[in-house]
Amino acid sequence: MRKLENSELVRKSVTDFKQAEKTPIIIVLDDIRSLNNIGSVFRTADAFLVEKIYLCGITACPPNKEIHKTALGATETVAWEHKASVTDLITKLQDESTAVFAIEQVEGSVMLDNFNPKTHQKLALVFGNEVYGVSQEAVALCNGSIEIPQLGTKHSLNIAVSAGIVVWDLFQKIKN
Repeated sequence: MRKLENSELVRKSVTDFKQAEKTPIIIVLDDIRSLNNIGSVFRTADAFLVEKIYLCGITACPPNKEIHKTALGATETVAWEHKASVTDLITKLQDESTAVFAIEQVEGSVMLDNFNPKTHQKLALVFGNEVYGVSQEAVALCNGSIEIPQLGTKHSLNIAVSAGIVVWDLFQKIKN
């Protein structure tokens, strides 16, 4: 076994990425404080050809040196937009026939391994603040909630880790 060189990985150029068919997933980051988490989510979005990221509330926007440290250029490929209000954005996305799901532990949430996205329906995934999660106001507007099964003593995962797990799982379900 031999580790592959970067030149052997056949990565898309920025132009190829922008022209590629996107995975029908939108990521919504609401009030994310950590610039490293924001950058990491951009990299995940790039890896799975996510359609767009919305940065809401206090979530910082590119260009930003600290975001760039973990995004490693993904802010140049993934489409993004800032919105002041996550609740206004949720309503707008639903008006565009996008199903919006909070990634949160709430009554009636569906465990990620049991969640089956409808084919041909665009999904928006709302990830909330590192301490407070997705706000109750946003949860109340969402079409539902997806929860990541956890078996240990902790009750949450880092936002960037959560985004990676959820996007990877849904990417596989959508593409198959």
